[in-house]
Amino acid sequence: MEHPIVIPMDDLSRVAEVRRAVLAVAEREGLDETSIANSAIVATELATNLSKHAKQGEIHVLPLFERGLQGLEILSIDQGPGIANLEQSLRDGFSTSHTAGTGLGAARRLSTEFEIYSLPGRGTIIFARILGNRYAAAAVPSLTVGVAAKAVQGESVSGDAWATRFGQNFVLLIIADGLGHGMQASEASSEAIRTFLKSSEESPVELLKHIHLALRGSRGAAVSIARIEFENRQVRFAGLGNVAGVVIGCSGPQSPKLQSMISHNGTAGHELRQIKEFIYPFNPEDIVVMHSDGLSGHWNLPGNPGLLNRHPSVIAGGLYRDCARLKDDVCVLVGKKR
Repeated sequence: MEHPIVIPMDDLSRVAEVRRAVLAVAEREGLDETSIANSAIVATELATNLSKHAKQGEIHVLPLFERGLQGLEILSIDQGPGIANLEQSLRDGFSTSHTAGTGLGAARRLSTEFEIYSLPGRGTIIFARILGNRYAAAAVPSLTVGVAAKAVQGESVSGDAWATRFGQNFVLLIIADGLGHGMQASEASSEAIRTFLKSSEESPVELLKHIHLALRGSRGAAVSIARIEFENRQVRFAGLGNVAGVVIGCSGPQSPKLQSMISHNGTAGHELRQIKEFIYPFNPEDIVVMHSDGLSGHWNLPGNPGLLNRHPSVIAGGLYRDCARLKDDVCVLVGKKR
């Protein structure tokens, strides 16, 4: 498991740091030379755009192998003034900062997938994916997953971790939140993820039992697991501790409708009084959100019109930007059938 690289764009000199980080991830992902070069250009353009226009914000760099893809993803997240005219900003030759104005247009052309979500006075989220040649021959995952995560300030590693497993007509999602912060918390959550990935078990309850045993002697972790079953149109969910799970119903007259999924009290590796699986309806239009307690439970979906229609990575970025707690690790996982 590889944690996201998060680079604060507090100075224009950070652009080179973003470029180096993206090149390193692209090479580890095994991308071809053209895709690596495209990744570097997209990263440079997004970081430069953020630095010049938003003045503050973050660039998130994430590998995609854990989501069943070959490639990388770049998220530019800020709380700046927003983009007044989106189509104009994507036109080559347009600039409000006396540059060549090719930045966002070039980034869009060189990306396999590209989205911008911007609200005046609220900020902008720009999402770019660069996929390798093997993507064309591979089966497209049945669920598109987006992630936004960051270690608490002052720590080099996060105590939050996540993973996916793709099966026949189902997907398993997990978030583990190691108790506390720092290296020991990271070791606990990483062991939970390793157990989840190497196990042949497909039941959330049985997986949690295996993880509980594997984490004995560690700091322990809050862990939640969701199994999304497409043919049965349901989510099977089991959790220990305060890792939240929510199904957002996006069909019907009352949409969006939030259904919180139930997690039991306890800590994997320390306390397991009972563990029970709960089942929730899941329609093709619905969205699953899982997050650690580093994200406030008070989401502001009405304040972000159209956000749920966007790519899961953009949704995760929006929730992270608006609701992350400053004094804790945070991890937001969004799953959406596309």
